[in-house]
Amino acid sequence: MFNFDLLAYLESYLTEERKVRFLEILSNRTNYLTVAIEDVYQLHNTSAVIRSCDAFGVQTVHVVEDRFGKRLDKNIAMGAQQWVDVERYANTKDCITQLKQKGYQIWATTPHGNCVDLPDFNFTQKTALFFGTERTGLSQEVLDQADGFLKVPMVGFSESLNVSVCAAILVQVLADKLRRSDMPWQLSAQELLDKRLDWSKKSIKSVDLIIDRYLKDK
Repeated sequence: MFNFDLLAYLESYLTEERKVRFLEILSNRTNYLTVAIEDVYQLHNTSAVIRSCDAFGVQTVHVVEDRFGKRLDKNIAMGAQQWVDVERYANTKDCITQLKQKGYQIWATTPHGNCVDLPDFNFTQKTALFFGTERTGLSQEVLDQADGFLKVPMVGFSESLNVSVCAAILVQVLADKLRRSDMPWQLSAQELLDKRLDWSKKSIKSVDLIIDRYLKDK
């Protein structure tokens, strides 16, 4: 059961401006669209994707860390990992399985094959965008299990974009399209409460001591 008293207690330590800002940001957050990053090698690319998700309102990022281990660079993420939920997986299979169990369709981002151009994409259900490594792209496992393929249309000599640039473009366009749609894209009431509590904890210095004091006074 959610602890409303604890939320109110912690929010009393925040400025009114901070509380209003949290509510404003959360009103534009979504888990209807999510992002999965598969074995991206360069530290800054994973971090930049997370920062883009924060900037454009995607609440959860799924990171597969099979071959290269943990690649999140906190400095380059510039604190975005505090506000975006990062789910980590040891392999691609576990990531895809969990996403499908949660009702997501898998869309592989690739410049090759029978792809849907970004402007032509329409939401029909919860969607997970998969991004692959800088050199080889997505694994065959993702390509085999994908429900569709998506690309950023380009008219120049370059065939592909840096993974973080590609992710920023796709997330910005699709998140905006989603918010303009009649899909149930917003966070649930429970998700909103959970994030208000989580963000309040992350905004207060010595929060563990403050929570201990709250519990002793109860």
